[in-house]
Amino acid sequence: MALKFQYNKTALQSLNKQLNMRIKALPTIKNKEAALRLEVKKAKDKIIEIENKLKLKLESHVISAGMWNEFIPNLIAIEEIQVGTKKIAGVKIPVLEQVIFKQEEFSLFDYPKWFPKGISIIKELAEIVTEKEFFTRKMMLLDHARRKTTQKVNLYEKVQIPGYQDAILKIKRFLEDEENLSKSAQKIVKKRQQKKAEEKI
Repeated sequence: MALKFQYNKTALQSLNKQLNMRIKALPTIKNKEAALRLEVKKAKDKIIEIENKLKLKLESHVISAGMWNEFIPNLIAIEEIQVGTKKIAGVKIPVLEQVIFKQEEFSLFDYPKWFPKGISIIKELAEIVTEKEFFTRKMMLLDHARRKTTQKVNLYEKVQIPGYQDAILKIKRFLEDEENLSKSAQKIVKKRQQKKAEEKI
């Protein structure tokens, strides 16, 4: 979008103010972008770490896969996920605080003796999967904020700052031309007045 301005000193002052504001803000925005980029990378690395952890846990229980046919799924369920918030580079991020499980009562005499261990395995896997979901959400929020910040950096660097500089230059040239014309006009008027005065003599 082209910058609209008038060719006068007030517009010049206003444009200078806007330009200086953007020049001062640019390093801060660039630092925010770099911080967000780093945080996105950390979140991606953490997701990979959690996926590997989950894979290893699942592989370690593959031998006992047949036993899970006897397990009763409704013995354990997630009752509540406690969430906090944290600000990273000015972006609010949900933070997993605790996963609370609801466990049904069961008789150790009526069910296989490995059921308590099975319940702890399910809890562990559910916590890992929930943690992965939170880090995925964190990464998405940070990446969205990073993209918006990158757009702002590009807008300032490639559009607004050059636009203001160009407009300021045009106004300065216009005002200089106007001043030169005014001086020339004054000289012409002065010469005419001198000529008239000489003619009268």
